[in-house]
Amino acid sequence: MRTYVITGGTDGMGRALGLLLLRRGDRVLAVASGRAKGEDFLAEAGAAGAGERAEFLRADLSTVSGMDRVVGEVRARTQGLDGLVLGAQRFRPGREETADGLESTFALSYLSRFVLGHGLAGLLERGESPAIVNIAGPGGIPGRIRWEDVQLTGDYTGMRAATQSSRCNDLLGVDFPVRHPEARTRYVLYNPGFVRTGMADPLPLPQRLLTRALARVFATPAAKAAVPIARFLDEPPGAAVTAFRRGTRLEPTGADFDPEAADRLYSYTVGLLSRTPSRRAS
Repeated sequence: MRTYVITGGTDGMGRALGLLLLRRGDRVLAVASGRAKGEDFLAEAGAAGAGERAEFLRADLSTVSGMDRVVGEVRARTQGLDGLVLGAQRFRPGREETADGLESTFALSYLSRFVLGHGLAGLLERGESPAIVNIAGPGGIPGRIRWEDVQLTGDYTGMRAATQSSRCNDLLGVDFPVRHPEARTRYVLYNPGFVRTGMADPLPLPQRLLTRALARVFATPAAKAAVPIARFLDEPPGAAVTAFRRGTRLEPTGADFDPEAADRLYSYTVGLLSRTPSRRAS
């Protein structure tokens, strides 16, 4: 029996993937913030005969204390991991700050993936063929990291925050094997394209209705979009880090995957974490 952690695991692709893995006999620890959706996930797992292999970890992954708590909980619940799927994200049309004073999209969509990926690397190395699948946006909508104002205090838009987090995740993937040079864990950056999820829920009503209408016609159902992710977990690519946009493999080269920028982001992130209240108090 293999064991997987999925962030954003009670909704959309994360939920679909978790149920797929459970139905075939794996163990799944689903991480999310909403109690109701977590209970629904456990109920559906139970109805499928997989209740004893499904766990729900309720946590606010936009806070550093929440990220650290998940790392601790996972370490306490399992002796090894076969895969970590990083899918927690939420589109925010307006700028919001977390309890740590960080821009919320950056904290949830990038920083939580940094903390969990590095924090659970030891457990992953005990897996048979371990993999991290970071559901991000390589090869998607262009964007850049605003090094002069990473927290977007002066020029925020929801799309700017989302694309910046995608570029941060590109660099996170490139940098992972640098920080873990002897690791067997394979890092996969995966852009699933347009998927039918609840990502449109925070949008203003006209945009929300339009996005939902387009999704009904053009978007991939979450259950179908989960299948390629399961394949990455079953047979991780041979290279230490790979990137895909749906079925197309991308070369992790160029500005979006620049090693010097990745090192710069790593240093920025470590410094930022060291200054958060929960880390200073520990």
